Amino acid sequence: MISLTDAQLNTWLISFIWPLTRILGLIMVAPVFGHRSVPAQVKIGLGVFIALIVSPALPPLPDVALGSWHGLHILVQQFLIGVAIGFVMRVAFAAIEAAGEIVGLQIGLGFASFFDPQSAGQTLVIARFFNLLAMLVFLAINGHLLLIGVLVDSFQTLPISPQPMAAKGFFTLAAFGSTVLGVGLQLALPLIAILLMTNLA
Repeated sequence: MISLTDAQLNTWLISFIWPLTRILGLIMVAPVFGHRSVPAQVKIGLGVFIALIVSPALPPLPDVALGSWHGLHILVQQFLIGVAIGFVMRVAFAAIEAAGEIVGLQIGLGFASFFDPQSAGQTLVIARFFNLLAMLVFLAINGHLLLIGVLVDSFQTLPISPQPMAAKGFFTLAAFGSTVLGVGLQLALPLIAILLMTNLA
């Protein structure tokens, strides 16, 4: 019969639960993975599968008890890192949706909206079409695999540590939000120009 000491059990648990928390944080908000149509069981199963693969290759983990205050601090920190990585990709999709909103208003389809369960609000049909198109392109270029690769690499660039993260990292991620409207305008400008020339003609 295999017996484990408390230290060995704690080491096994933190090497699985801390990475799993970061992975689930990303899956919760990332495009495609975080869609409401994806069952929670699939999301959790995917997170567990990735965590089992990633755990053996992790850098040395801090010797902190999982149930201690430091352990809970690391748990919350890992969740926020995962959410932040997923949010960066969400910004790109938000920019495309903003472009769809602008185009929809320009062509007079501002009234053509429906309830979108993903955003829990009214969404223009054109914006939803742009979003679905972006999602298909994302899958076609293996964006989901690239996103998982970025997540795995993050354990090297942002290793699991009890040290607090620099505030600059979160401010940088927050600054991406201010670029959504600008990128959306750039994506919509060609279509707006075509519509303007059509109206003038």
